[in-house]
Amino acid sequence: MHMTFVLYEGVEPVDLAAIGVMSMARRIIPELSYETVAATRDPVAFSNGLMVLPTKTFDEVEAVDVLLVPGGPGWRKASMDPVLQAFAQRVAPGATVCSVCTGAMILAQAGLLDGKPATTKVEVVLPEVSPLLELRERFPGVQAEHALLVDAGQVVTGGGVTLCIDAVLYLLEKRFGEEAASEVARIMEYSAARSANRARLARIG
Repeated sequence: MHMTFVLYEGVEPVDLAAIGVMSMARRIIPELSYETVAATRDPVAFSNGLMVLPTKTFDEVEAVDVLLVPGGPGWRKASMDPVLQAFAQRVAPGATVCSVCTGAMILAQAGLLDGKPATTKVEVVLPEVSPLLELRERFPGVQAEHALLVDAGQVVTGGGVTLCIDAVLYLLEKRFGEEAASEVARIMEYSAARSANRARLARIG
């Protein structure tokens, strides 16, 4: 499994945990790999000022195995970026597409969630509006669900922030089986958290 992780200005650094899971999982599944991609090769500023270098530009990417679209306060600007939108629409038909946190809002704007169930971040600091509520109101063609993750077949949407870890473990489970995913969770010392998240939130699909 090869993950293509999309970078844009204002990504939440916690969402880099998706890459962290892949890195740890290579101890169990050596054939895993990942790359970071953006519109240019310039450093991309995350929401806290962290600068991250892309491995490739969008134009340099051909086929994609797993597309991972993260969230963060920059999602609004990113969702209106025609270059990012065109990239997602171009590679989505041949890929497993996964969003974490408010990355689902980017997929929704690109039309990749039309007619599908999906989830996104729920908890906010008032007076912010819950992204899940905004997803439901702005995109009536999307069936917005409060869930740990939603598997709509080719598209998987994960819940908010640290649930990106659970989403990637789920992708590993789908591809390599529950035993492998559980072993990755164990060596990450995440087994208890994974069980707790499964107990409190539904996995749909």
